[in-house]
Amino acid sequence: MSTKIVLKFFRSNRICRPSEPVEGKIVINSPSSISHHGIRLSVTGSVSLQVRGGSAGVIESFYGVVKPITIVNKSIEVKPPGKIGSGTTELPFTMVLKQTGEKSLGRFYETYHGTDVSIQYLFTVDIARGYLYKSLSATTEVIVESDKADVLERPVSPEMAIFYITQDTQRHPLLPEIKSGGFRVTGRISTLCSLLDPISGELTVETSAVPISSIDIHLLRVESVLVGEKIVTETSLIQTTEIADGDVCRNLSLPIYVILPRLLTCPSVFAGPFSIEFKVSIVISFQSELSKLQKKSDPRTPRLWLAMETLPLELVRTR
Repeated sequence: MSTKIVLKFFRSNRICRPSEPVEGKIVINSPSSISHHGIRLSVTGSVSLQVRGGSAGVIESFYGVVKPITIVNKSIEVKPPGKIGSGTTELPFTMVLKQTGEKSLGRFYETYHGTDVSIQYLFTVDIARGYLYKSLSATTEVIVESDKADVLERPVSPEMAIFYITQDTQRHPLLPEIKSGGFRVTGRISTLCSLLDPISGELTVETSAVPISSIDIHLLRVESVLVGEKIVTETSLIQTTEIADGDVCRNLSLPIYVILPRLLTCPSVFAGPFSIEFKVSIVISFQSELSKLQKKSDPRTPRLWLAMETLPLELVRTR
């Protein structure tokens, strides 16, 4: 049986804020006593940037990994050199990511897992054992949110955008029967939203000559990375929420209710080397034999049997 190390945080959701203490304990399970040269706990926070494609050219894709931005890098000694007895040993710890008056390496952005931009904060415990033995370590990610002093008071003033979708608002070609028969879909949807609240709104199919197959709400991320003197932007799909399946009744108001995924969203960021923005897209799929042949097509790509409207979405953190 080998020695096992687990980092346990007092907050089970592992959500923390830069100015608040992060408390927990290091749990060590060892079949026998071990000597060590000290036990240290470190935290690293960084913004990882890379270019996978999108509007990147051959040169940008070749140099796809951009130097990461360090946010925080600090460590503390939890236990001086000595021995750990056999069985279970628990070592409590307390660490503050951002001390008052302490000079930080960068701005504390919220945790975010994206395609070209990723913001992570990792706690690592290291047990040094010298040259003859392999060092023991364990790493756990924590979810960092903005300090309460830096976020907006609730509630956020709702900003609803009114939209209408017809055959004349589409910038891509449609099937002849859809174009000639015509359709009109109207509604409203929030374009400023708290991360604690869902994207809300309503939608009404007023007319449609061709039966509707489904109506979906696409949540999109727009990530921009500065590579040399060029800004590379890529739009990718986060999630799809279906609000109607099959041909819906005309002039019936359908509610829009989209819950935001925590790790895949964050407050909209406009920094120098990168930016993180979001969009929401209303996609109407019409019944067509052609659509059955391409079920696995990219939902972001305009198709002959699809009508869509895309709007910018600003996400903010509130108390």
